[in-house]
Amino acid sequence: MKSAAEPIGFIGLGNMGGPMARRLADAGHPLVVCDPSAGATEWFASHGHAVAETPRSVADRCEIVFASLPTPGVVREVALGADGVVQGSRIKLFIDTSTTGPDVAEEVHAALAARGVETLDSPVSGGIAGAQSGKLTLMVSGSAASIDRARTLFEVLGRIFVVGDAAGQGQTMKVLNNLLAATSLAATAEILALGVKAGLAPQTMLGIVNAGTGRNFMTENLFPKAVEDPEFAGGMNCRLMFKDVRLGLDVADKHQVPLWVGVAVRQLWSIAAAQTPAGDFMRILQLAEASAGVRVVPPKA
Repeated sequence: MKSAAEPIGFIGLGNMGGPMARRLADAGHPLVVCDPSAGATEWFASHGHAVAETPRSVADRCEIVFASLPTPGVVREVALGADGVVQGSRIKLFIDTSTTGPDVAEEVHAALAARGVETLDSPVSGGIAGAQSGKLTLMVSGSAASIDRARTLFEVLGRIFVVGDAAGQGQTMKVLNNLLAATSLAATAEILALGVKAGLAPQTMLGIVNAGTGRNFMTENLFPKAVEDPEFAGGMNCRLMFKDVRLGLDVADKHQVPLWVGVAVRQLWSIAAAQTPAGDFMRILQLAEASAGVRVVPPKA
C-alpha cells in the first residue's frame, strides 16, 4: 500500500459505506469520495477530504478505489459505465465491498483486467455496528499481491478471511452466508409466532433457545430486542435481503445443487420484499405474526 499521503477512493457512502469510509479517514487516510447524495459527502468535505462527481473522477485521482453499493446493477454501472472507474487514468486496484454475487464480480474483474486494473472481492458481514466499530468480517478473494497491498486498509475495517484467489469467490461466500442468515431470521420468526399461539412467552422461548441447541446469531442478538420493541430495526431492508437470498439461489442453480429449504426461504422473503420493500428485515416477524394470527410483539402504548 502507498503511504498515508496517497488518497484512497471510496464510492458509495450509505449505511455501510459511510461508516467504513469514516474509519479509513479517522485512521489518517486522505479520501476522495463519491455518492449521489450531497448529505452523504458533507462530513467528508467538512473534514478536508475531496468529493468527486463521478466514479471516473475518483479513479482519475486514486490508485486504490473502494465501492460499497446496493445492487449488482449499480456495481456494474459504477465499475464499467461511461463514467465508471474503468475509464479512470490512475486506478490500479478496485475493491468491491458490496454484495453483488459472483457473476457480476467475474464480469467486472475481466473488464478491469483488460485495462490493467486488479480487483478484489471483499464483501462484508457485521452490519452497521460492525462497520462503525471496525469489526466487520471481510470475505476477500483475489491475487495475493493485491490482498497484501490492501491489507493495512482492510485491518482498519475488520477481520480478514481470504476465501481464494479467483474472482467471485468472496461474493459466493457472502451470498451463502446471507442465505443462511435469512433462513435463521425467517425460521426464528415462525417459531416465535407458533410458540405464542401455543401459549408460550417469546422472552421465555428465547431464553431457553439461547441456552440450548437452537441458538444462533439472530436469536442471541436481534430477536431479544425485537420482542421488546416493535420499532427495533436490524439495519437492512427487505428488498436488499431478498436480493441477497436470490443471489444465493442463483449460485445453487449455476452449480445444479437443489436447495429445498432455500427455495422456501426465497419465497418468504419475496413476500416480505413485495409487502414492505423499504421496511427493515425484522418485518419478517410481522409476516409470521400475520400468518399465525397472533402478536409476538405488542404494539407500543
